[in-house]
Amino acid sequence: MQNDTAVILLAYGSPGSLSDIPTYLRNVRAGRRPPQDLVDRIINRYKAIGGRSPLLPLTKRIAQKLAEGLEMPVYIGMLHWHPYLEDTVEQMRDEGVGTVIAIPLAPHYSDLSIGKYHQRMVDALASGERKLDLRFVKSWHDQEHYLEGCVAHIQAGLKRFPARERDQVKVIFTAHSLPISRLEEDDVYEDQLIETARALAERLALDRKRWTLAYQSAPRADSTWMGPHLETLVKNAAEAGNRHLLIAPIGFITDHLEILYDIDVKLKTLAESQHLNLKRIDMLNDSPALVETLTSLVKRNLDIYD
Repeated sequence: MQNDTAVILLAYGSPGSLSDIPTYLRNVRAGRRPPQDLVDRIINRYKAIGGRSPLLPLTKRIAQKLAEGLEMPVYIGMLHWHPYLEDTVEQMRDEGVGTVIAIPLAPHYSDLSIGKYHQRMVDALASGERKLDLRFVKSWHDQEHYLEGCVAHIQAGLKRFPARERDQVKVIFTAHSLPISRLEEDDVYEDQLIETARALAERLALDRKRWTLAYQSAPRADSTWMGPHLETLVKNAAEAGNRHLLIAPIGFITDHLEILYDIDVKLKTLAESQHLNLKRIDMLNDSPALVETLTSLVKRNLDIYD
């Protein structure tokens, strides 16, 4: 292993407090000032989950556990909030890092999502007096520890339903929706999600009627964003007579706004209005399964340098 190699974990970022939300939204909107109604809506969502997202504390715990296991430096870089990945790259450069293994904390690749992390890393590493080498992990949707962790959490989620009704539970795998008009024809995002969902269904022995894939967290549920939309599927399930649903957000890793609000507050309210028994699996967060996943990815890239 090269002794100047380090890891950087990349995540979207979340505001540190309610007062940070206007600036955070401006960052997300590429510098455009957010309308006040959007600011108010997002503030109310954060209030509903306790005032702030656990994304940064969770990411710090993941980084600490990974660093302890690997016995090498592990940094954190955020796309839209502190610590910004550019600032972290400068810190790495100052501390003598020469080779960077960058891992986005999202398993599935799209040019619209992970592609942004990649470009920001390329630009940040190329700037400054001393350039750093980059080894970027684009996707890990089929990594064994990740799949095993998801299976374990889905199995635990199914056990929360009465035993006599578990074979009636429909599992809905979810991921963040993306705008269709901006997707390239060769974008692999949906293909990778389907591959993950099928692999999990096979390991769980779910027949095809027992599972489906849906997209969540689109700003509006219309045809300009990837579907089927999660809310629509929940309504359809109620109309079809399905009473038990287990949501498995395979496109997400940690608890954050899209989980704690979009599912735990908004979707559960919808499910209750439809008289559905809806539950969600626990996220991987800083579990051994996720740490083992990241450890395997790092070691795979270290082999290149050994």
